[in-house]
Amino acid sequence: MLFILFILIYPDDCVKAAANGLILWYENILPALLPFTIFSNILIQSGYLDDLVRAAMPMLNRLFFHHPQAAYPMIAGFLFGFPMGSKTTADLLREGKLTVAEANILCAMCNNISPVFISSYLLIASLGIYNRTWQTYAILYLPPLVCGLFLLRRTKALPIKKNTASGSNLNFQIIDAGIMNGFETLLKLGGYIMLFSLLSQMCTRLTGRHELAYLCLAGTTEITNGIHAIAQSAYPLAAKYPMLIAATAFGGLSGFAQTASMVKETGISMRFYLVFRLAQTLISTLLAVCIF
Repeated sequence: MLFILFILIYPDDCVKAAANGLILWYENILPALLPFTIFSNILIQSGYLDDLVRAAMPMLNRLFFHHPQAAYPMIAGFLFGFPMGSKTTADLLREGKLTVAEANILCAMCNNISPVFISSYLLIASLGIYNRTWQTYAILYLPPLVCGLFLLRRTKALPIKKNTASGSNLNFQIIDAGIMNGFETLLKLGGYIMLFSLLSQMCTRLTGRHELAYLCLAGTTEITNGIHAIAQSAYPLAAKYPMLIAATAFGGLSGFAQTASMVKETGISMRFYLVFRLAQTLISTLLAVCIF
């Protein structure tokens, strides 16, 4: 009802907010994530991922404390960024390659903002900072990585079948299913981005001239608009940097909703995810305050 009233009272704001959200999705999210999403679906469904895990089993067991299946969600989440960490984790859980306990940890641990977004949009485009890239990576990625590996070490892994024959199979049915699943996933993301762009615009109207209240609402609602608002504020850089780190580490309510959509009907706990993200946000923000 609030959305409908807002659309009726401020139609121009709604059109602009929806357009901005869809443009962001079309120009940045769709081309960056759709190819990987399709290839990820094909890799899992065809069985080739199992072959790769078996081939690298000795090394993966040492790196991930006898949780070799954790390697792929970690690569997807830390390299390609949100929401690929939750998407690949949910896919592996549906295929019976992970336990629910493993999936809970991996979903919260790997569902991070991509390095490209951090370096290009957060630091360079928003703040004009060119010399703190690796420091920012460490602040944002080390807390979830260390906490996640610690929790994985205390969790029992799902045993992997040690058959020597490859069960991999690739055909056009698997490819078609991978393509359709990729488009369905990205269309959902586009819808959530548009809705939360409208919500972010509502926050602008609700807070009026109260800048700090607006920045807090914008940063916790939708990350892209929140980063832009904080970067354009009158606060000094020493204050804006920790605020931006907090918004990026949390990922916004839009990110929470998108993650919930990716993992629905899998048994993955969104309560655990939220607690993990809040703890990560607190640790990363404190590190940003101490280091900057």
